[in-house]
Amino acid sequence: MSLVSEGGPAVGRPLALGPVRLRNRFVAAPMERNYCELDGTVTDRYTAYLARRARGGAALVFAEAAYVRADGKGRLRQLGADTDARVPGLARLASAVHDGGALLGVELNHGGRTAQSAVSGFQPVAPSPVPCLPAGGEPPREAPAAEVYELAAAYGEAARRCREAGVDVISIHGAHGYLVHQFLSPAFNLRTDEFADPLRFLGLVVEAVREQAGPGVAVGLRLSAHEGFEGGLTAERTFELVSRARLDLLDFLDVSAGSYEAGQWSIQPAEWEPGLLAPYAGRYRELGLPVGVAGRINTAESAEAIVAGGLADFVSLARALHADPDFPRHALAGRGYRPCIACNYCIDRLGSGEPIPCTVNPGAGREHLIPAPAPAGRGAVPDALAKHGAAPVTPAGPGAVLVVGAGPAGLEVARLLAEQGRRVQVLEREEHVGGLVALAGRLRAYPEHRRLLRWWAAELDRLGVSVRTGTTATREELARHEADAIVLATGGTGRLPDVPGVGLPHVLDVRDWLALGQDVPSSCVIWGADREGVAVADHLAAEGAEVLLLGPQPALAPDVGRRAKILMVPRLMENPKVRILLESTVSAIEPDRLLVRSGGQAEWLPAPGPLLVSHGVVPRPGLLADLLADRRPRLGVHVLGDAGDNGGSLHGCFAAAAEVADALARACTRGQALTPDDTPRGGLRPDGSSPERGGPRS
Repeated sequence: MSLVSEGGPAVGRPLALGPVRLRNRFVAAPMERNYCELDGTVTDRYTAYLARRARGGAALVFAEAAYVRADGKGRLRQLGADTDARVPGLARLASAVHDGGALLGVELNHGGRTAQSAVSGFQPVAPSPVPCLPAGGEPPREAPAAEVYELAAAYGEAARRCREAGVDVISIHGAHGYLVHQFLSPAFNLRTDEFADPLRFLGLVVEAVREQAGPGVAVGLRLSAHEGFEGGLTAERTFELVSRARLDLLDFLDVSAGSYEAGQWSIQPAEWEPGLLAPYAGRYRELGLPVGVAGRINTAESAEAIVAGGLADFVSLARALHADPDFPRHALAGRGYRPCIACNYCIDRLGSGEPIPCTVNPGAGREHLIPAPAPAGRGAVPDALAKHGAAPVTPAGPGAVLVVGAGPAGLEVARLLAEQGRRVQVLEREEHVGGLVALAGRLRAYPEHRRLLRWWAAELDRLGVSVRTGTTATREELARHEADAIVLATGGTGRLPDVPGVGLPHVLDVRDWLALGQDVPSSCVIWGADREGVAVADHLAAEGAEVLLLGPQPALAPDVGRRAKILMVPRLMENPKVRILLESTVSAIEPDRLLVRSGGQAEWLPAPGPLLVSHGVVPRPGLLADLLADRRPRLGVHVLGDAGDNGGSLHGCFAAAAEVADALARACTRGQALTPDDTPRGGLRPDGSSPERGGPRS
């Protein structure tokens, strides 16, 4: 579906929000990023990041939820609006976003019970002393009535600072389980004084913000359509409350959902439908204000359907613009864009305190390293590279590169090199491309991986990259190609532990079993409770299989964050057909049983059906040894992904591909071979040595 039509797409039409005018209906939603200083001050990283989203076509670019008082800080590097010292940084944000043609918005927030003293330095304060277990469980103190008035005034003071900084739009965060939402919720507001009225605190906040924002700043309310857990606010009760709020002082509503106790509704997993919250938003249009909606709106088609269908006036996009800042511009022009796969790697990294990355866009958060944009085109261009994650280079000479392997690392490095003007050919031994991404796309939890493959295919076609499937890269085949550089992205093989019986025919690496495309067995054993093992167990269990899932891990999928497994783990633990044995291992395998050791005890367990092993992968060394024996291309041999030491995750593949593309581009610019300093992590020097290990790799 193309948005290009005779009358123009609905998402491309301007929209008035009170005193301000949006150039289109795409809004870059508030999203925490860990890009500020520890004291909440704006950094160059943050400024460049938001400016890039403005240049990408969003009409309104929000910073993240900014804390209005120090005890409301929820993240180590969260944006602050709590003192006048924050005004200069906010002003820099406003100037940079305005230069990109967009308006700047700030969302005002206080964490309440979700804020923890380990971050803020203060005991959390809340409507009632109800701890927030997902945030850490620290007991909050109940704010006295006088202090509740002070908290409302803090929102007003933060609004004044935003106005003085040149902010165009202010959103009051009344969603996701934060302070305003806590006063609204029957689960967390247990008071008996005047603030037992769920609307009392919200009313004070709206009045304070509206007064301090002034007539030239739009003021809105972000709300959760429902809290998503038993005992919390329902959709019906939330609508009833909002309909009685001070709507006369607001210019818009922005609808999300969920709370800390039901985080999947706030940041939705990949297996949920795009735009799933739009029906909730549609009802709020009855209240007479412009209405926005968030919730996995990561395709141009879903955004257009929501706005054109009258369910919302604008769409709020967070992860979609983290993955591709040009999403609005490309969507309006009918061009392709890099898809967000809703893996939630970005969100799961928030707790680390480090700048959040993006699985599919290694350039996210690195925009400050890129010089000012220049006209883009095939063969060289800084602004494009800011999106792709490579440092800017000046292309010189086309150069020929042979990429062996069309998994994620191979496809991405081929795309980047072709963007730089290189002549690229890709060889793939299978009859299809995608490698492990294609296998993951078959599972219940990862449907968006298929969109990523379609994007790669379209990009390589646009760039004229030749991809030959069904072609094994033998020594003879490689000798037929004249290339200045060779990139090996051949993946790895599953690691099978050395135990008696591991060679039996029913024992397979979990990836090999997926590649066979066999029917779901009636029962099976999965040995390995890492992310791959858990995802396959979840998929098979959903299809009706009886699953024994065991592994040495202390918890299910400890190698991924909470958001990445927020649906899978509860499903497995609640499924009566699934048996889970953690901190356990297999000592011997027979055709229909296993010797399992757990807690110092050994027991033979029945194990009908296939035994699928998920113990990681090891590189395939043979092809590399052949290459180094036969030839040494002028610009070297580079090993990517699971074929080397920089795989293990999709994000690692993207980052390593960007490093190799950058190194080759710099070498082509100089017209000479790579130097040791040019060699990226995981790459090989022209003499076959590894920068990490110092000797030949085989």
